[in-house]
Amino acid sequence: MVPQALKGAYARDRQRLVAELQESGIEDLAILHAFASVPRHRFVPEAVRHRAYANVALPIGCSQTISRPGVHALHLALCRLTGEERVLEIGTGSGFQTALLALLAAEVYSIERLPQLADTARCALKELNVGNVQLATGDGSAGWPEAAPFDVILVGAAAPELPAFLCEQLSVNGRLLVPIGDGERQELVRVVRGETEFHVEPIDRARFVPLVGRHGW
Repeated sequence: MVPQALKGAYARDRQRLVAELQESGIEDLAILHAFASVPRHRFVPEAVRHRAYANVALPIGCSQTISRPGVHALHLALCRLTGEERVLEIGTGSGFQTALLALLAAEVYSIERLPQLADTARCALKELNVGNVQLATGDGSAGWPEAAPFDVILVGAAAPELPAFLCEQLSVNGRLLVPIGDGERQELVRVVRGETEFHVEPIDRARFVPLVGRHGW
């Protein structure tokens, strides 16, 4: 991807967002650089672009939203990316987090169930010359077994229970980050696959749209 680091349109707003993320506790320089490099305004509708670098969720159509930058940053930090990973993202959405992952990992596979969002994200990523991402439209709750195993699986929607089908697509020492729960109460958990068992770590409360599909709601 062509670096956009704090140049051009919205440069000051992007710089302000990066500073805000750093003040909130995001210390990973690679994550901060990714936020400085990826133009978030390219991933939201024109009507809300003036708020693209505020730390708020924004509508992106199809009754979906792009998460707050602070949420994306926290989740990326929890994934403990080194730049060598093969990552599966479930819920491409706007494609913004996909673009961040493209800078932070070796290979990114991303699935979106809504064709309109998938097409919009695909166009934005192509315009930014993102080359290490493979996109698919379909049931993300099933994962991408043909491309497994993955070092990291990042789920952008809440599953009704711990998704065993996705856990099985992790490599040894792989990490799965997924919110679990219904529309009233959700908890973000991190799962690490060991040699013989899975280790589940509760992280915090969460609020995401439901994971719709054969292995979701």
